Amino acid sequence: MKIRCLLVDDEPPALTVLRSHIAHVPMLEVAAQCHNAMQAFEILQSQPIDLMFLDIRMPQMLGTDFVRTLRNPPKIIFTTAYREYALDGFELDAVDYLLKPISLERFMRAVQKVCRPEVPLINSLPPVPSNQTVSDRFLYFRVDRKMVKVMVDDIHYIESLKDYVRIVTASKQIISKQTITSLEEMLPEDGFLRIHRSFIVALDKIDSFSPTHVDVAGKELPIGRHFKQDVERVLVRVA
Repeated sequence: MKIRCLLVDDEPPALTVLRSHIAHVPMLEVAAQCHNAMQAFEILQSQPIDLMFLDIRMPQMLGTDFVRTLRNPPKIIFTTAYREYALDGFELDAVDYLLKPISLERFMRAVQKVCRPEVPLINSLPPVPSNQTVSDRFLYFRVDRKMVKVMVDDIHYIESLKDYVRIVTASKQIISKQTITSLEEMLPEDGFLRIHRSFIVALDKIDSFSPTHVDVAGKELPIGRHFKQDVERVLVRVA
């Protein structure tokens, strides 16, 4: 039997991302989608829902407050751009708490907690065409009220700006509300390297390096003291 999903988010691009991810999991099906808690309540009263992907900051009512009004809520995976609601999410016994932008890999880890362990998630990753590589994956980043697509292979480096990150590619720079640590978890380990508490670099975009700096796209980035040993080990192996 398939797991019937309800998607609740006031931003259409976020719903599009969820529907795209769900399409890779045959065990999941989108039963309905809506934009706020009131609409979600009506849907829950009218049809069976097994799993709800629920945004937290929405008009009229927070997603966490909405869950508290439900007597028999379905399984819930919170989706949000705001880390500060994590404690509320776990206190409500949520299956998982996904920070936007939500990568397919992170989405799959959350879904695995809902699906039966003995059932493999067939087609969990999109097929790679013969003329493409795994590096042709992409991530969505929240910029204002849009979700902006960035190809992973286009990223040169990422800079932390406290609660925001700057993603630098050859053609553009975008700033999104997210921590550099949460973004680091979404990136392929064999393609990126954390060189400083404020910088992640793409290994194939490094022009040169020294014991103290890495040069990427004409920018000299510092190697942090606590990262020095790991950086040297990885860069010497790559070189």
